[in-house]
Amino acid sequence: MANVVQVLILMGSDSDAPVMQAAGDVLTELGVTWDMTVASAHRSPARVVRLVEEAPGRGVRVFVVGAGAAAHLAGVVAAHTTLPVIGVPIDSSALKGLDALLSTVQMPPGVPVATVAIGRPGATNAGVLAAQMLALADPAVAERLAAYKERLAEKVDAAAERLAKARA
Repeated sequence: MANVVQVLILMGSDSDAPVMQAAGDVLTELGVTWDMTVASAHRSPARVVRLVEEAPGRGVRVFVVGAGAAAHLAGVVAAHTTLPVIGVPIDSSALKGLDALLSTVQMPPGVPVATVAIGRPGATNAGVLAAQMLALADPAVAERLAAYKERLAEKVDAAAERLAKARA
């Protein structure tokens, strides 16, 4: 299959791209293929449905969806697929992302959206979580995740060592 995309990153506005790029960056680091585009639950609902319906034919196995304010995009995606949906609340309103968090996490029974933290840290975690989902059936991704986690631990060890030396 040409141009297989394992993870489709959707966002409600192109202004969300700097935040959602964090998901793409970690997916790239973990060797997971991905694509990113804009689709609005409110301004382009037909585009959202088309992208979701076409996704399995492209190889998509997980959606990572970011939106701010009313943040209905992840829920709309989840309503139209049986694939996992990870929601990233975006801090793009006067409520500093709290509105997006509540809109993303408060889904009705039977239409789950796995929701991560607000903003760029959440987008990074969404990328890692998507890779963890894929790793259930892909040992190579599982190995890259293990190495990624080891690098995180090494960074903490190095920081602790620097602090200990500075205090000595």
